[in-house]
Amino acid sequence: MTSVAIIDYGRGNVRSVFNALDYIGVTATITDDPAVIDDASHILLPGVGAFGDAVGALNARDLPEVLHRQAFDKGKPFLGVCVGMQVLARKSFEHGEHDGLNWLDAEVQRLDPGPDCLKIPHMGWNSVTLSRAHPVFDGIKADNLEFYFVHSFAVTTADTSKVLATGDYGEPFVAALAWDNIVTLQFHPEKSQDSGLEVLTNFTRWTP
Repeated sequence: MTSVAIIDYGRGNVRSVFNALDYIGVTATITDDPAVIDDASHILLPGVGAFGDAVGALNARDLPEVLHRQAFDKGKPFLGVCVGMQVLARKSFEHGEHDGLNWLDAEVQRLDPGPDCLKIPHMGWNSVTLSRAHPVFDGIKADNLEFYFVHSFAVTTADTSKVLATGDYGEPFVAALAWDNIVTLQFHPEKSQDSGLEVLTNFTRWTP
C-alpha cells in the first residue's frame, strides 16, 4: 500500500501537498519523525523560500541523513519539489553561497531576466518539454505539459543525462530531473491542476 511521507521542516507548503494527495486518494502524513518516514513507501520533500534557509531548517531537524538513508540505502521513490529540488544540489548562490545536500553535482543560479527584462521571480504557468520518457509523466499528453512555477533560481548541471524536462523563460531552464529512484520538479504539481495531479498520481504508483 502506498503511503507518502511529506517532509515537514517548516519551509514547505505541506498542507497544499497533503490536500492534493488526499484528493487523489493517497494516504499521506506530514512529518519530521524518522520512524514515521521509515514506515512510508514514498518520500516527498516540498519547499518554499530561500535555499540557505531551507538547508538550515533541514539540518536543524537532523533530516539530511534520514532522507539520504531513505533514498539511497532503501531506494524509496523520492520526489523533491521546488526548493525541495534545489537543496539536493551541491551549492546555491542565492543570497550568498550555500552548500546543499550534494545528492547531485549541480549548482543553483539566479534566472537571467535577459534582454526582455522578464520579471523575476518567474511566477505562473509555463509549458515544459520532456527530454525523455519517465513513469512520472506517463499518460500526460504533450499539449497538457503546462505547470505552475514560482521561482527566482534554477538548477544548472553539466550532467544532462539527469535532465528530464526543460522550460523556457527568456532562456531554457531545468524543470525536472530524474535518476534512479529520485525525481525532482521545479514546478509545483499541487498547484498545477489536472496535469499536476497526474504527476502526483504517477509518482505514488511508481516502483523503480
